[in-house]
Amino acid sequence: MKNGIPFELRSVELGRGEHLKPEFLKVNPLGKVPALKDGDFLLAESVAILLYLSRKYHAAAHWYPPELQACARVDEYLAWQHTAVQLPATNIYLCKSLLPYFSEQSVDPVCLDRLLGKLKPALQHLDREVLAAKPFLATEELSLADLMAFTELMQVCFSCLLTLWGDSGPKAESPAPATLSPQPTAVGCDVFQDWPRLAAWQARVEAALGPELVRDAHRLVLQPRDPRDAQRDPKLAQELVQRLLERLS
Repeated sequence: MKNGIPFELRSVELGRGEHLKPEFLKVNPLGKVPALKDGDFLLAESVAILLYLSRKYHAAAHWYPPELQACARVDEYLAWQHTAVQLPATNIYLCKSLLPYFSEQSVDPVCLDRLLGKLKPALQHLDREVLAAKPFLATEELSLADLMAFTELMQVCFSCLLTLWGDSGPKAESPAPATLSPQPTAVGCDVFQDWPRLAAWQARVEAALGPELVRDAHRLVLQPRDPRDAQRDPKLAQELVQRLLERLS
């Protein structure tokens, strides 16, 4: 891989509730992804995992700079992004991907617009202030700050699903039973389109990482989810729908 860090990827299928099964809860009792197992050492939370790997494997200095103030700028972004970017971006993904998948209902556009509105202040800040002063989010070079932001925002853009349709198209009032359209329908969430500096930053980050690596890293969220193909526990699906509705309300 790009940083020469050896790893074995074990996918956790959220659509089957694997994150709530005993096997995974032994790795992360909170039932959240990602999680890291390094021998007997277990670690959760994406920022903690990135910092652990960069330190253990002495990643290139630009990821987490040794210089005090540059390092502080990376820390500053990583602390800020939890509620400003990661939380609203994750909720958008849940609204437009996992909730429709479990509920077998189409995306709620009102809910989606509301959640996108909660992400907007962060996008505005990054575009008009942060990226007006430098090419990357924390320093003059690519860092863990950029990697975190890129991952969260690209998940919003990339995630797709199968929209429910009635016999005559998308009619919520139709008494006809809903059937799934045969082609994946991506929900429009191009978070870069109104922010030119952020769009230019996205292109710089993708070029630095390599388009092939970006596609491979987002392979799972690029795959449309079709409830017909899932081997799901109806009781678990109902429980997860309730959890998601409570979180997104």
